[in-house]
Amino acid sequence: MMENLARELQKKDAFNGTWLYAENGEIVSKGALGFRDPADTLPITEDSIFQLASVSKTFTAAAVMLVMRQGLLSPEDKITKFFPELTEYQDVTVRHLLNHTSGIPDYFDDTDWFIKIWKEEKRVPGNDEILRFLLETKAKPYFAPGEGLHYSNTGYNLLALLVERLSGVPYEEFLQKNIFDPAGMTSTHCCHIRRDGVPFENYAQATVYDGDEEDKCVADVDSAEVGEVAAFDGLNGDDYVYTNIFDMLKWDRALREGKLLTLEEQTLMYTPGKLNNGEDAVYDEDDGLGYGFGWAVGRDESLGPVVSHSGGMPGVATWFERFPDADRVLVILTCRDYRDARAYSSYWDGMEAIVRDQEPEPVVSIEDIAVKDPDKSKWPEFCGKYEHPEDADFIVNEVFLKDGELHANALDEDGDPLTFRLYPIGDNEFGRKGGMLRLTFGGGCAMYGGHTCKKLN
Repeated sequence: MMENLARELQKKDAFNGTWLYAENGEIVSKGALGFRDPADTLPITEDSIFQLASVSKTFTAAAVMLVMRQGLLSPEDKITKFFPELTEYQDVTVRHLLNHTSGIPDYFDDTDWFIKIWKEEKRVPGNDEILRFLLETKAKPYFAPGEGLHYSNTGYNLLALLVERLSGVPYEEFLQKNIFDPAGMTSTHCCHIRRDGVPFENYAQATVYDGDEEDKCVADVDSAEVGEVAAFDGLNGDDYVYTNIFDMLKWDRALREGKLLTLEEQTLMYTPGKLNNGEDAVYDEDDGLGYGFGWAVGRDESLGPVVSHSGGMPGVATWFERFPDADRVLVILTCRDYRDARAYSSYWDGMEAIVRDQEPEPVVSIEDIAVKDPDKSKWPEFCGKYEHPEDADFIVNEVFLKDGELHANALDEDGDPLTFRLYPIGDNEFGRKGGMLRLTFGGGCAMYGGHTCKKLN
């Protein structure tokens, strides 16, 4: 069933990647589809190497646990004990960093600092420069430590720097000697391929679509997002572990068998963080997930505890999910941006259903739900510029006709402009291919995301 889902997505959304599902250490389903280069000349194989993105945080947390075991670190240690210059964050503890309750801003909030060094100094900043970043940008905390949960890659950069300084060896070397090698993960490395080159064959290049959805290019070479990829390549802790599906299964087994971390240490890792008021620190409100040390933490009624992590960068989407009591594990590694948000979402929902012994729904794309031969007589009335809703992450600026179809100009959550086709999916209701937007027209207004926006002309 998993292969069928992957093939459905490949037909509708160009799935490029690998997957593996195992129960009790035995592989139930695995496979590889697509290509590992933008030119579609190098087929992906089951042992292809992918960038993990934020799934790397599971290794960072494990490294911190190993340093704690040596007595060099405690969860309650304030980070100013090790980084006295960070006076702005003097009450932040190691525990706060691990479960994203520190309030320390994510460096993705100020990418210009890294891109400026990359462009003007012609170099990629190293992870030790995360301290310089915090000091020079004078980044204010989101909130006081323990008062909320806000995902912060910067916190994991600091954790990697702590591991490096306290162990006395480079972070990459620490992971190799203390985690990858003991776990038998022979295809896994923490490395910086944009800065230092690719140290392995069979690498699946992160591929994005620039402009037209058929215009594929490597994310870190030719795309508009190149600065958003290459400029961060010297960081550690939040990303930059590369591996394949088989080594991720070895990681699962090493944890289950207690090869690297005791069950007591893992219990601590899988314990969701708490806020200062004693309430659970919620990581994902939709699914009710908490966040432990490097893991999102939830529970399935039938299968018990579930620990997981996702990963995403331009051209990269990854997923690692473990069921400690039921002894199940799901790994999905991909290297190409999706084009149809609905197809992409329904594929992942289907994979999750199979893992939970449920029947998956078919993969559904925007073309599947679009109205066939719609009445276009009212469409010219919908065209024009619209007012901006307050506090909206996504803004539709203008609607216009092009080649007989409705299109829209918009601003995404980063304020970047984009143009897309609107597909009719109901009575005066439209969707877009690259997102889950539902846009309804009526009474001289456009309604979406709980906002009602009047047409300006």
